[in-house]
Amino acid sequence: MTLFRITYLALFGFVPQGHSQDTPPNIIYLMLDEWGYFESGHMGHEELLTPNIDQFAAEGMRFTNAYAGAPVCGPTRSVLLTGLHSGHTSMRSNNGFAPIRADEPTLASMLKPFGYATGGFGKWGIGGRGTSGVPEKHGFDTFFGYYDQVHAHTFYPSYLIRNSEEVPLPGNPSESFYEGETHAQVEIFKESLRFIEANKDKPFFCYLPWTPPHGLWGINEDDPSWKLFKDKPWKAGQRTDRDARVYAAFMHMVDRQLGEVLKLLKELQLDEKTLIFLCGDNGGQAYFKTDERPHGFFGPNLNPATGERFRAGKGSLYEGGLKVPYLVRWPGHIKAGSVSDHLLYYPDVMPTLAEAAGATCPKTDGISFLPTLTGKQSEQAQHDHLYWEYAGQTAVRQGMWKACRSKKGDWELYDLNKDIEEEHDLAEAHPDRLKKFIALAKAAHTPIRPGEVYDRKLIEKDRRQAPHQRNSIRPKGNAPQEQR
Repeated sequence: MTLFRITYLALFGFVPQGHSQDTPPNIIYLMLDEWGYFESGHMGHEELLTPNIDQFAAEGMRFTNAYAGAPVCGPTRSVLLTGLHSGHTSMRSNNGFAPIRADEPTLASMLKPFGYATGGFGKWGIGGRGTSGVPEKHGFDTFFGYYDQVHAHTFYPSYLIRNSEEVPLPGNPSESFYEGETHAQVEIFKESLRFIEANKDKPFFCYLPWTPPHGLWGINEDDPSWKLFKDKPWKAGQRTDRDARVYAAFMHMVDRQLGEVLKLLKELQLDEKTLIFLCGDNGGQAYFKTDERPHGFFGPNLNPATGERFRAGKGSLYEGGLKVPYLVRWPGHIKAGSVSDHLLYYPDVMPTLAEAAGATCPKTDGISFLPTLTGKQSEQAQHDHLYWEYAGQTAVRQGMWKACRSKKGDWELYDLNKDIEEEHDLAEAHPDRLKKFIALAKAAHTPIRPGEVYDRKLIEKDRRQAPHQRNSIRPKGNAPQEQR
């Protein structure tokens, strides 16, 4: 063991139970795309079938107060992987290809020097091919899936990407979103399992930003999850009834695949050696609205027990755009069936993984929540405030108070303890408090220093895998970012 590692563990007083100091935990970080806060059985949903997720929650810790890094796919991934909040990240747009800078550390580059095998499987979203943000240049031994998140809009592309090289998917016609012989998520899932098995004898970091249930909903006719839902007599409004059924099948598919990951860990005798995170990437989207279901057919932000609804959804800095399901499991270390109201957001992941692994953590905007996970709440540090910005919006949370600024520049203030739906603006009643929040927001924002685009032809090629992008305008400039 290195002198640094001994010193680090001594300083933080953390030696994982059941492990020697030379065997840090394996880490799996599974993030489902647009998985809503209430879209699982253990949260009271009666139509979506998620038995493995529900069991996962029963065996680990559920956080009631977890927030995404941003309200959309790309920026939230940037926050998660770099540990910097959205006022400091180098990638704040959601155009699909915009990259982080070449010199930025990530979760993988942090863990790799400490003996971790590093693999990612799914939707990258913070640097298209031909940019400074590709994963193999940011600490990943391998990444397989989609680099440009627009590429991820179809589950039947003609190819996926491994370390910037194209991997053909047989039998997928380039003119179809919905049909083909090779389903991308099935291939991504298989590669996820192969990585775990190949690295069973050393610590590994397996990052799984899986695309379902988001996307344009295409599924194999013989998929066992599809067979459970294909004949449901649902009427899903403006979207096709089939899309709603496929969405439900996707939730069951990823639940089924999670079960397979857990089964493999047990077969390899890695279950108690593996720290697993399971979350959504941003707030839910109210897909498939009907008159009877105005909050979305599956009500991702609607509490089925109380009827309360988180305001808005994906793309917004109200609660509906940021509140995410967040579960963590580590047998023998995290108390089974525990629930925490600790306030966390995605900048906190990097310091948490660093502390668990005994790794050197780069400078971040986060605070480790490992003390909460391991039952040492008395040692848990707290944020003074949390900060978000996206597409002209700003939000600051401090305690149970939250201030939001709209694209028009108007500030609002809410007491979440009494008004989780953010219906009652208290800005006029508390001008001094609001003034403090505005000052915090001003201090948190820094100008964007974007990554670089080297090869626009590669960007265009991957984006045109999504048929609705075939006639899109060529990306201009270096890496367009959405400014405040």
